[in-house]
Amino acid sequence: MQLRPLAHTDLHVSPICLGTMTYGDQNTEAEAHQQLDYAIAQGINFIDTAEMYPVPPKAETYTRTETMVGNWLKHQPRDKIILSGKVAGPRRGLGWIRGGPPSLDRANIRAAIEGSLQRMQTDYIDLYQLHWPERNVPMFGQYQFDPTQEFENGQQKEWVSIRNQLETLAELVKEGKIRYIGLSNEQPWGLMEFLRIAREYDLPRVATVQNCYNLINRGMEFGMTEVLYRENVGLLAYSPLAFGHLTGKYIDDPQAVGRVTMFLGYAQRYKKPNVGPASAAYAALARRHGLTPTQLALAFVYQRWFVSSTIIGATSMTQLQENIAAWQTRLSPEILQEIVALHLTYMNPAP
Repeated sequence: MQLRPLAHTDLHVSPICLGTMTYGDQNTEAEAHQQLDYAIAQGINFIDTAEMYPVPPKAETYTRTETMVGNWLKHQPRDKIILSGKVAGPRRGLGWIRGGPPSLDRANIRAAIEGSLQRMQTDYIDLYQLHWPERNVPMFGQYQFDPTQEFENGQQKEWVSIRNQLETLAELVKEGKIRYIGLSNEQPWGLMEFLRIAREYDLPRVATVQNCYNLINRGMEFGMTEVLYRENVGLLAYSPLAFGHLTGKYIDDPQAVGRVTMFLGYAQRYKKPNVGPASAAYAALARRHGLTPTQLALAFVYQRWFVSSTIIGATSMTQLQENIAAWQTRLSPEILQEIVALHLTYMNPAP
């Protein structure tokens, strides 16, 4: 698996990144370490974590993932692993993470990085990401910007400016605690502001954006891909299997074991009316061409020109093996044209 350079960094990452958000809830530490060992053996050098993992986030489990990864990482050659982490922002009601957190201010970002470094038993994180914007934006199943959310009790809500966020991250870069920065669940305006302000004030430049992208959520293509191209920013695509919907398992058995049936009410973007019909159509397309639905869904994301690395996750070794093996699947022009037809029929059903 040939490594890819991340623009404006000296990082070279595998085109597949191992996601860890099931570690500590659906996966035990032994299972987590088995997955990590297998991924490294297959040529993956990119590991994605977050302080709030595992998901769904809960007070009794948060930080477990980082602890498990740290117990594995201390036995690895640190310079061979590209480790990404994330600081949780406000606005999601996670009151047990640093008391809210109320904002992405200097104190909160610093507290988050210090905690992550300690749990993961490392001196630095290669790519540190803001898990979601502090400001009012549609995210995690929301799809419309709502200006009324800008106000509370008739007053404009305040949020830590992008410049101040970048200044804190710049301090951490200077101190060697992080090497590069990224965004997650970001919108085009936000990415452009981070880039503009970084240029204007000589602050760290955003290297990547980690957003949802899959066959039934192609919102990245509505404005963001032009920014990625013109500004040379990489996409780290998460949820390429759409919470398991694109594996076909819920089409075959609506009560199949998985996050959809285990965590009722979670992942609202996949509760939309056309998610089922679109997932069934893509599964049928895959099977007509002798592919599994998983192979089709992953190969599509793996081969998109704007994807720097695709974040995969699994709860079993069988799933992980299939997900990594799908890297070898190539989609023919005929299949790609059929995907276009289905996309036009079921346009972005899980925004």
